[in-house]
Amino acid sequence: MKLSAFGEKFSARSGAVELMDDLGNALLENPNAILMGGGNPGQIPEMEEVFQQRLQTMLDSPEQRHNLLGRYQSPQGEKSFRQEMAGFLKKQFGWDLSEHNIGISNGSQSAFFILYNLFAGKMSDGSHRTIHLPLSPEYLGYADIGTSDNFFSATAPNIELLDDQEFKYRVNFKDLALNQDSAALCVSRPTNPTGNVLTDSEIAHLDAIAKQQDIPFIIDGAYGLPFPNIIFNDAQPHWNENTILVLSLSKLGLPGVRTGIIVAREEIIQAYNNSNTVINLACGTLGPAICQPLFANNQITALSNQYITPFYKHRSRQTAQWFRQSLAGTPFRIHKPEGAIFLWLWFKDLPIDSKTLYQRLKKRGVIVVPGHNFFVGLNEQWQHKHECIRVSYAADEKSVRQGVTIIAEEVKRAYQGD
Repeated sequence: MKLSAFGEKFSARSGAVELMDDLGNALLENPNAILMGGGNPGQIPEMEEVFQQRLQTMLDSPEQRHNLLGRYQSPQGEKSFRQEMAGFLKKQFGWDLSEHNIGISNGSQSAFFILYNLFAGKMSDGSHRTIHLPLSPEYLGYADIGTSDNFFSATAPNIELLDDQEFKYRVNFKDLALNQDSAALCVSRPTNPTGNVLTDSEIAHLDAIAKQQDIPFIIDGAYGLPFPNIIFNDAQPHWNENTILVLSLSKLGLPGVRTGIIVAREEIIQAYNNSNTVINLACGTLGPAICQPLFANNQITALSNQYITPFYKHRSRQTAQWFRQSLAGTPFRIHKPEGAIFLWLWFKDLPIDSKTLYQRLKKRGVIVVPGHNFFVGLNEQWQHKHECIRVSYAADEKSVRQGVTIIAEEVKRAYQGD
């Protein structure tokens, strides 16, 4: 079979493909596998009850059932949902928005594929532009999303060592490597994989740099603000006409509905919508239909603050403490947990690389993600890249506790030279 350049690139193995394959196959191969690798949200009973009630209401109404299952939604997304979303954001934060500033995607991964390739890659004048990640490590799902090679550039972070076996990545503004080839700045907030929440001042500084360079500032808010608010410290949502804010319904507890939300100025949304029509034809109806009333009455904020944030904050602290106990005596550190649903573990001078550790853990039925996948856009040889793993704590407590024990055993074995 002879493939095109596109076919060769997107059919190849990658960190994202490997992760999703492992998640899909792990339980088939081992029914007792402990899945601590993916971004699947935890089961929060209060949220599941809300979703169940909404589904039942829609199924009980012939008109709503037909709208849900029997017709195409537009590539822009249902107008009433976009109106509610714009109204919610305008009322809550004073942002000057209408439905024309809102785009809907079949998951935020789909949104980023379109957005990134709108701005970067081979340009019409023959030049090549890149997406710049000012704080690497970043989300591994970005890594292979570009339709051309050398699609990303990145700046390595400053590392601040903290008490209690923690550390924190800081944006290295001094060496921020932007040039005329930079098409956009992009950060995730909280950062996937580390749980780092860029401060309001860091966001403002990056926004100013993007404006100065006349390039968009893209914020991936899948875990963050204003919902689902899986953030454990003080932070404010950010948007202006130079910002593209990408949100998701997944971490509310709805990963299966595949709904992403893009907030941007009208010309960007129009360009996105035109592209989305070609690529996806229409958007899914389920996610917007379930959640529209939650935005209409601001219930989404109450649910996020009352149930989602406390659930993950407790799990984060609990899992971090289990690691401190289980890994006592080893030179490990945890990135300061400030949000998202992961812990980012750094095993300094580990005798094996993170990919080998990942394979050893996989054999023992624990799925994590090796850290080297996340340093998107960094070409430098940096040992730190091979000393980290991402661990999700969203599964049930018993499984997470067992997984922590097995991870600690394998890490200690590696340090002992086995």
